[in-house]
Amino acid sequence: MVTRISFLFIVLILLAGCSDREQNSPSADSIFHGGPILTMRGDAPEYVEAVAIGNGKILVAGDLDAVMDTKGPDSTVRDLHGAALLPGFIDAHGHAFFVGLQSVIGNVLPQPDGPANDIPSLVQEMQNWTADNADMIEKLGWIVGMGYDDYMLAEKRHPTADDLDQISVDVPVFLIHISGHLAAMNHKGLEVAGITADTPDPAGGIIRRKADGQTPNGVIEEAPVIGVLFSILGPLDDAANDDIAIAGMNSYASFGFTTAQEGGATGSSVDVWTRVADRGLLDIDVAIYPRIDLEQALMESIGTRQEYVNGVRVAGVKMSLDGSPQGKTAWLTKPYKTPPEGQSADYAGYPAIPDPAVVDGYFDVALKNNWQVLVHANGDAASDEMIRAYEKAAGVHGEADRRPVMIHAQTVREDQLDRMQALGIVPSLFPLHTFYWGDWHRDETLGKERAYRTSPTGSALNRNMRFTIHHDAPIVAPNSTMVLHTAVNRVSRTGDIIGEDQRISAYVALKAITDWAAYQYFEEGSKGTIEVGKLADLVILDVDPVAADPTRIKDINVLETIKAGRTVYLAD
Repeated sequence: MVTRISFLFIVLILLAGCSDREQNSPSADSIFHGGPILTMRGDAPEYVEAVAIGNGKILVAGDLDAVMDTKGPDSTVRDLHGAALLPGFIDAHGHAFFVGLQSVIGNVLPQPDGPANDIPSLVQEMQNWTADNADMIEKLGWIVGMGYDDYMLAEKRHPTADDLDQISVDVPVFLIHISGHLAAMNHKGLEVAGITADTPDPAGGIIRRKADGQTPNGVIEEAPVIGVLFSILGPLDDAANDDIAIAGMNSYASFGFTTAQEGGATGSSVDVWTRVADRGLLDIDVAIYPRIDLEQALMESIGTRQEYVNGVRVAGVKMSLDGSPQGKTAWLTKPYKTPPEGQSADYAGYPAIPDPAVVDGYFDVALKNNWQVLVHANGDAASDEMIRAYEKAAGVHGEADRRPVMIHAQTVREDQLDRMQALGIVPSLFPLHTFYWGDWHRDETLGKERAYRTSPTGSALNRNMRFTIHHDAPIVAPNSTMVLHTAVNRVSRTGDIIGEDQRISAYVALKAITDWAAYQYFEEGSKGTIEVGKLADLVILDVDPVAADPTRIKDINVLETIKAGRTVYLAD
């Protein structure tokens, strides 16, 4: 009798043990196999046969047999049919709201992204948009377009107020330069903005004039651009702003991004993203970096946080120290090859914040509050200013893992990279310039020597620096594969290689928009690689970029974007 009872007791224990194992080993929601699965761990490409995801995270990544052990009755098994699975892409720098705005205003980008290759075609496009968008014009009170490029226009100049009067003389017209740092207005726009012959150039900006040196010609640079743009967007209601933000988010997701950035945000854009998030409408994460010059009081009130709430978080602050190299407003230590009209031969751009003491104050308050700092610095003089001010503030507030980011760093020198490495400054580089403006920089703005070193990814890699690469959308579309393509090839519109020694491999380029981008955000523990316990932020591409013909990377398509295990974009 005792023996029989003991036997039954042992059986019950074993059955109970089996039950516990089943409960402690959750079944996968989805299993992926049947294509190259690139984990992005380590310094060389690593592939696994399959991945299991559950509750929005990676359960197992490895051999197919081990992964299939997680299959349960409700698991979905996905055959990739040769498509490539990678970690979701992370936007190292962009402006997600303005990507949405670009989708609802006039498109005056040049080919291959738009129709405006000369001033007549630009005018015609805006006339067509005006005829079809009465509701948007009524909301804004302006006719607005974005993306004209004086380099690509046949006339090789900015459109003037006289040109834009062909669009309208009764409604103000505002066209944003492709750099985002300049704009052109018609005469009505100048009138509404209060810009006259008696208006002085503001600090950190220029109002371009006619030959008399007084009469505004319609083109403005830097500081006044922001002022006019904010006055235009101010009247938009909550519903319109939310729709714009959602359009930007959808564009990012269509290019495989699972984390986007709102760089240089205002308090109103913080409100927009928070409201969209609270409504449960964010399909991807959005990290917000308010402008410290405009929103210091807001930041001292709300602070930053590491965790996303409904997909949004305030992650740090941004400041801008100069302008745009293609617009010839970036602040350089040596003159531009060809100065802008009306400028002397020694013109080298100018600082966005003329007083170094003001810059020091911004860094001091940021480090005191432990806010991560993103600093727009295109010219090497602006890079010098960031390095100087950050080093000074760090000397006051002590050593810490702050990961300050130099955004763009277009003309950063070798000696500056050495100092950045010593200080822990992360370079976020912009190799898309090599295609879009490589010829312009070589022939017009920088000259060959400096142009061939723009966005020096090779130099950063030689120092074993963790760097990132970005699109700065809407300056160009948030096109992930074009970001990769230009970093790998550095081929200009005319086919010139803009700095062969600065080329990097496809794998390193991928590191810069996955693993290293997660590091930039202090999110390497949850994003950037396919590893057990990390978020199931994934992208499926029709071709593995590492195995692709490097010259065809730009032709790779995003098939699906998956955020925390949920599909947020699916190609037709």
